Amino acid sequence: MNIIFFGTPNYVLPVLKKIHKKYLSRSGSSPIIAVVTQEPKKTGRNQILEYSAVDEWAHKRKIPIHFDPMDIVKKYPNAELGILASFGKIIPKQVIEHFEHGILNVHPSLLPYWRGASPVQASIIEGGTVGSTIMLLDEKLDHGPIIDQFEDKLLEEDTTGSLRNRLFERSADVLVSLIPAYVNNKINLEEQVHENATFTTQIKKDDAFINPQAINSTLQGLPFKGVWKIPFMKDFTTHYTPTTVHNFIRAMQPWPQAWTTVRLRSGDLETKRLKLLKSCLEPLDANKFTDPDLDTRHDPPHTNHRLVLSEVQLEGKTAVSWRQFKEGYPDFTFTDQ
Repeated sequence: MNIIFFGTPNYVLPVLKKIHKKYLSRSGSSPIIAVVTQEPKKTGRNQILEYSAVDEWAHKRKIPIHFDPMDIVKKYPNAELGILASFGKIIPKQVIEHFEHGILNVHPSLLPYWRGASPVQASIIEGGTVGSTIMLLDEKLDHGPIIDQFEDKLLEEDTTGSLRNRLFERSADVLVSLIPAYVNNKINLEEQVHENATFTTQIKKDDAFINPQAINSTLQGLPFKGVWKIPFMKDFTTHYTPTTVHNFIRAMQPWPQAWTTVRLRSGDLETKRLKLLKSCLEPLDANKFTDPDLDTRHDPPHTNHRLVLSEVQLEGKTAVSWRQFKEGYPDFTFTDQ
């Protein structure tokens, strides 16, 4: 089996490694005849080139590395199967059609829910069932038929980093086990229910902002009145409650990290960014905060938890515990003014 792998970040390495190990020939030749990954990027003050995890893995094994998917059409007429996992670019239709068995895509959500660039983050924010899908790639965004998918449990301590790692680790096992049946046409493909599709986009740093007044309210166990529109979750809105704010904070880890704004001392005119790195929920007597004026047609009912911040980081400073921050800035206030 001649396989081309399309992928970039380190969390997709389990897929690459398990395919390599499972289908290694007796002579020691890898089934991966080439990888396609993102170009190296200059980082740091010295602008040193940083290569992707997939690039480094392939380089150590002397497997050809490409940055342009069209190279596959030109240089690998014998390519039989493509495997894609977080490559980061759209694959041209000509490349998809080049493979005898097409390209299988590992997508960490239960398609058709949360197509696009940020499915794990969206799944955590929504707080429902999480999982992963193996699908056959077509020219539309995460649109192709489903080959297999599985559900997983969202753990209380999960962040995007931990959940994503777990989903790709499990997806690798599922993928390597189904390849023989797939290439021998023994798997019935399932068309997605496209009218149920939901979409995400690439996350920007500013998308990780949380209204400071919402933080102030949820720390007391109170919802913050109003609708919360998540920028990278298309047509999705929620409410500011302790649970949704906590889910958002962990969804923004390890990048770009949730943040809000504070004024450090009374009388200050300048606001500072405060990263919200870790949080949890603490049980609370909901009856203590009954608000008869709350319009539940537009705002959620009070919850029985309050948000607890565990670790924060003021811009230009190192990360500290929430207690240490309050001791250092006893007069701080949450504000965006």
